[in-house]
Amino acid sequence: MSRDYFSNRRVLVTGGAGFVGSHLIDRLLAAGDEVLCVDNLFTGAKANIAHLHDNPRFEFMRHDICFPLFVEVDAIYNLACPASPIHYQHDPVQTTKVSVMGAINMLGLAKRIKAPILQASTSEVYGDPEQHPQTESYWGNVNPIGIRSCYDEGKRCAETLFFDYHRQNNVEIKVARIFNTYGPRMHPADGRVVSNFVMQALRGEDITIYGDGSQTRSFCYVDDLVDGLIRLMGSRDGFTGPCNLGNPVEFTIRELAELVIEMVGSKSKLVQEPLPSDDPTQRKPDISLAKKELDWEPAVPLCEGLAKTIDYFRTLQN
Repeated sequence: MSRDYFSNRRVLVTGGAGFVGSHLIDRLLAAGDEVLCVDNLFTGAKANIAHLHDNPRFEFMRHDICFPLFVEVDAIYNLACPASPIHYQHDPVQTTKVSVMGAINMLGLAKRIKAPILQASTSEVYGDPEQHPQTESYWGNVNPIGIRSCYDEGKRCAETLFFDYHRQNNVEIKVARIFNTYGPRMHPADGRVVSNFVMQALRGEDITIYGDGSQTRSFCYVDDLVDGLIRLMGSRDGFTGPCNLGNPVEFTIRELAELVIEMVGSKSKLVQEPLPSDDPTQRKPDISLAKKELDWEPAVPLCEGLAKTIDYFRTLQN
């Protein structure tokens, strides 16, 4: 259903009370859009969107997208899914369901109302990559029966569904493969490396690194990621992705831990634990496609983004 007679768009953001989703909603509202935020609050938090409830262009609906949703909107950002290992391994069957059934329901909605839909996919589709850095043409190295496969394979199947709906039903799709992202509103107990290290440093606890800390990650500040998502949704007709969105500047886990200790001013010490099963040893995006198609690359250096993230986590302790 076309709503072109409105001067501003009505945008659906699933998972909108989550870390990335709430920042995306802030940007959409600032641009003049109306936003319908849908979240079942499994990992999202009302606190992330509490500042928006007096905004007349914001609406919140508590709903699980494993069940159909009937609304009228102009565009859909599908971000609903637990995204950290602790959360997605807590209920792996539900994680697969929200990735697969949720995608089917949101794609069905997009087909019915003829709205473009963006899928928040993940660098986890590459598994423990044998190609470095990872390009969008790389098919990945994923264990289909491991403890992370509920998320890895769920997101891979979601990408399959998106492209089949596009080919079979002419649904306008955009697929973003999101690499490690950090910033304010991260859940302090989500098990991600940035939140783990910052919280341990603030408490003066030993900082846990898995393996010898030589495994690498690339850290993208949330504002940069949101900019990439918005640019991808607004990209030229016919450009579907998948498109890597992440920071190509690579750090070892040990380097990150040492930087957090220094910035917090903590006396924490590093302790080593065994590397978890199927944990990738390298993760770094090739963002050539994003530069070419979206004129996008991250602008926030790690020290600047970490300073804002540390300040946020400090407020949670007060």
